Amino acid sequence: MADTLPIRLVIHGGAGAITRSRLTVEREQAYTQALAQSLAAGYAVLEAGGSSVDAVIAAIGVMEDSPLFNAGRGAVFSHAGRNELEASIMEGSTLMAGAVAAVTTIRNPIRAAHAVMTKSAHVMLIGEGAEAFAAEQGLEIVDPSYFYTQYRWDQLQKAIAKERVLRDHDDGPTTSLPDRDEKRGTVGAVALDRYGNLAAGTSTGGLTNKRFGRVGDSPLIGAGTYADNRSIAVSATGTGEMFIRTLAAFNTAAQVRLQHAPIAEAADNVLAEIAAIGGDGGLIVLDATGNYAMRFNTSGMYRGTIGNDGIARLGIFPGAETPVTCLPASAP
Repeated sequence: MADTLPIRLVIHGGAGAITRSRLTVEREQAYTQALAQSLAAGYAVLEAGGSSVDAVIAAIGVMEDSPLFNAGRGAVFSHAGRNELEASIMEGSTLMAGAVAAVTTIRNPIRAAHAVMTKSAHVMLIGEGAEAFAAEQGLEIVDPSYFYTQYRWDQLQKAIAKERVLRDHDDGPTTSLPDRDEKRGTVGAVALDRYGNLAAGTSTGGLTNKRFGRVGDSPLIGAGTYADNRSIAVSATGTGEMFIRTLAAFNTAAQVRLQHAPIAEAADNVLAEIAAIGGDGGLIVLDATGNYAMRFNTSGMYRGTIGNDGIARLGIFPGAETPVTCLPASAP
């Protein structure tokens, strides 16, 4: 029977230096509510028999529209004071994929990535070309000011101020990277639909104070996003350069497919590789039977999952996720 086949959605809202001492009760509640809304939106798609791709788009779209996450509205600022957005999506049955990078006017970059996957012959489009393509496809285009939040603007000013201190007191080269806690908030989702198909997607604003057209792992297939029905769907968050250097998402999938590693073990192996070269972060992983893992080597990762029972399970800090039996209304 179709209604006995497994469905599963797993999401993340970024991993990093998230500590109880710095996370107020009000802010924790806001994150919990936003994660629950994301799960509700994606679950509504899966429960109605929709595709894993559509569930990923729905879940990520909610987080892109929330000012809490470093994706879409609320994305971090580049050194030039711009919100430069990146996203990617991949479908596990055909290995089709799409991505956008360095876009500044597309309200929901994950939808633009999907349009690249389904409406073009390409995998990645960047900058003004990606924006023109998105407009041609009828996606919502907004003024760049839409993405502004005071919180992220203040982060940029602090990062720039710290750079100036380094320049004043250090004769060596300086770095444009921000504090480690100021570059997290990337969002992602992996889903399994009733037809046994996997999908994965990731969306981000990148690094606070990034320069020179920097692009991270989130829009790169195999680094920040990967899906293959023969193995797993993966979405990553963390220090993007190290996730690129280790091909984190594909590396995890290859261990599952070729070495038959358990999914949590494969994710931990990759995170250990990343840690060995100075990085950290998290991975959400889902296989075609509904098994999932949410692994991270930071002090916290915003995360959640929901399956056939309709019970959302949410977490921020290490330890078991907490069941939430009453989901908010899903986004339209």
